[in-house]
Amino acid sequence: MKKKFYISVDLEGVACAVGTYGQGLATGTPNYSFACLQGTREANAAATALFDCGAEEVYVWDCHGTGINLDYDKLDKRCKIVLGAGSRKRFPDIDQNFGGIVFIGYHAYDTPDATLAHVYSSATFQYQKINGYEVGELQIDAAIAGKYGVPPIFVSGDDICVAQAKQSFGGIATVETKKAIAWNSCISLHPQKCCEEIYDGVKKAALISDTLKPFIIVEPFEYEVRYKRIESAQGCTYRDINNKLFQRTDAYTRKGTLNSPEMIFEF
Repeated sequence: MKKKFYISVDLEGVACAVGTYGQGLATGTPNYSFACLQGTREANAAATALFDCGAEEVYVWDCHGTGINLDYDKLDKRCKIVLGAGSRKRFPDIDQNFGGIVFIGYHAYDTPDATLAHVYSSATFQYQKINGYEVGELQIDAAIAGKYGVPPIFVSGDDICVAQAKQSFGGIATVETKKAIAWNSCISLHPQKCCEEIYDGVKKAALISDTLKPFIIVEPFEYEVRYKRIESAQGCTYRDINNKLFQRTDAYTRKGTLNSPEMIFEF
C-alpha cells in the first residue's frame, strides 16, 4: 500500500443533504450549513481510516462550489487541506506516488430522480459526454487522476451515484449515504451511521488499493457539452485539437475533440 492518498470532498452526496428549489445546495440555502458540517465529518472519517491503515500523507480537497465549505479545525491535524477556487486545476500536487482517490459526498450526473444531480454546474449544463457516453464529475475527475496512475478506490453518495461509480470503476468500495427520491429529496442514513460506514469502507478500500486500476480515457477523445441556455452555447469558447471552435450541433450543444480531460477546465 502506498502512503499518500487524496480525498475529494463534494457536498451534494453527504448524508442528510438536499437542495432548495431553483438554487440547489449553495451558500445561504437552509441545508448548506449542515452539509458543510457533515462533509467535514465524512471527510474526517475517511482520513482517519487512511491513517489507521498506515497512510503518511492525506490530502483533503474541499471542492464544492467556491472551495471554502468545510470546518477545517475538525479535520485530523495530520491532513493537508486543499481549498479555494480559481486555479482551474483538479487535484493540485497529485503525482504517481498517490495510492488512490477517495470521493466523498459526490453526486450522479443528470439522471431522473437523482438527488442534486449535475455535472460541475447545475445552472449551466444539461450533460457532458465523452465518446458519446454521458459522464459526470466522478468520471472526469477519476480520468485526470488516472493520467498519473492513481486509481479511484472509494465513492460515497446517493444510490444512483454509487451505481454509476460501480459501472465505471471495477472493484471500487462504496457507501450509499442516501436513497434518492427527487432532485431535492432523499431517504438518508443517520449522519453518525454514515460516518461509521465510510470509515469501514475506506479501510477496506485502502487495503486493496494496490490491486485497483486507474480510470483511463484514451486520448484524444470526442467531448460533447449541452448547455441549458442558447446563449451559453453561442458563447462557448472550447477549441479542438486543431485550435478550431467546437462544432455547434444544435441550439444548445457543442462538440469537438480534446487531447486531455484537463482541457475541459481551460475554457
